[in-house]
Amino acid sequence: MRCPFCGYAESKVIDSRPAEEGTSIRRRRECLACQRRFTTYEVMERLPLVVVKRDGSRQTFDKNKLINSMLKACEKRSVALSDLEKIANEIEQELQNELEREIPTSEIGEMVMKKLKDLDEVAYVRFASVYRQFKDINTFMEELTRLLEDKN
Repeated sequence: MRCPFCGYAESKVIDSRPAEEGTSIRRRRECLACQRRFTTYEVMERLPLVVVKRDGSRQTFDKNKLINSMLKACEKRSVALSDLEKIANEIEQELQNELEREIPTSEIGEMVMKKLKDLDEVAYVRFASVYRQFKDINTFMEELTRLLEDKN
C-alpha cells in the first residue's frame, strides 16, 4: 500500500479489525520509509446484480426498493424496520452468493414471501396479493387456505 505522505510503496500492518458491521476491514498501517501511520479499509468487491422484470426489461438491483415493498406490506403492523432491513440484507447476500448475475423478479419475490411468512403472516398475505396479482377472491382464499394448511 502506497504511503499517502511520502509515496513509498511498502508499509506494514499494525492493527486490523472489522468495520461497518463486518462488511469491511479497517487496517492501521505504518510506512516503512517515513514511519508515519495511516488507515486503510478493505472492502469486498461486489458484482452488480441485474433484476429481470416480468416484461423482460432489466434494471440494477436496489435494496431500498425491496425494503419499500416490504414496508407497504407491513403497513400498520408491528414489524420493526430493522427486521425488514435484515431480510433485505439476507436476500441481497443470497443473491450475491449465486453465480447468476441476472435474477428474475419471480425469484426475489419468492424469497421475500418465504421470509415474510415467518415474520408476519398478514404482511405475507399482503405482499403475496400484489406479487402474485390475485385476480379475484378465490385466488386470495386459495392462498389463505395454503397458509392455514402450512401452519398445521
